[in-house]
Amino acid sequence: MHTPETSSSQHSGPPGTAVDHSVPSVARIYDYAIGGKDNFKVDRDVAQALVAEVPEALLFARENRSFLRRAVRFLAAECGVRQFIDNGSGLPTADNVHQIAQRCEAGARVVYIDNDPVVLAYGRALLADDGNTAVLQADMTAPDKIIADARTRQLIDFTEQTAVLYVSVLHCVPDEAAPRDVVARMLDAVPSGSYLVLSHIVSDDREAAERFTKFMTSSTAWGRVRSPQEVAEIFDGLELLEPGLVDVVDWRPDSSEPVWSVTDSPFGEFPADPEGPKKLWELGGIARKP
Repeated sequence: MHTPETSSSQHSGPPGTAVDHSVPSVARIYDYAIGGKDNFKVDRDVAQALVAEVPEALLFARENRSFLRRAVRFLAAECGVRQFIDNGSGLPTADNVHQIAQRCEAGARVVYIDNDPVVLAYGRALLADDGNTAVLQADMTAPDKIIADARTRQLIDFTEQTAVLYVSVLHCVPDEAAPRDVVARMLDAVPSGSYLVLSHIVSDDREAAERFTKFMTSSTAWGRVRSPQEVAEIFDGLELLEPGLVDVVDWRPDSSEPVWSVTDSPFGEFPADPEGPKKLWELGGIARKP
């Protein structure tokens, strides 16, 4: 993991990319939160301000990274899934979807989707020698274009079971983009026996939800914190797997997962676990398309 000193240098971005260093990116904020180095000062400033305002925000990125690892490992090892579409994939880090899946099956195929040009450049560089992966710079709210893309069609056989991932990304989608419909349209393209992996920042506390949403929408392109019921509705018509839709830390926890500590944190002495009950948390689960 990277400390503020090791991750604070100015990055010019990968060769050939045009990146506006004055505009923060959710993907790069997330990268910083899990100790990455592929972020800019504007991203770090937003992350630091967010954690000062909402300390539990630090947990979201870390808990979701662990949830992603467990979910992909479960699908590849126990459900025999060999195809993954990772919507809003973010910057590559340790244990990406293709690495986890390919440890279970060397021929597993993955398409990564993100609209950040830095994600595209770093992803393509990382995956240059892997013919079973592709990175598309695309808007995840346009699933029809993603499905029709030649690179997607090259890797994904839409007659075979496929895992569709939306891990900690749909809260970045505003209501006018109809996130529930986005997921439904993607699931329409995959056959029975396919899976949805989804997690989303939620809250039962209206004030906490509005405060977090206001901060994020004032800083970067974002959607909103939604209620647990709103997220549950995205799973309508699907078969939720045990343990259902839960706080992601409670989804099939694994004692072998790495434990985060303050020494891993780029946020100094901010608490790793806020006192008292969570006002916001990541709700997540896996469902099967009947």
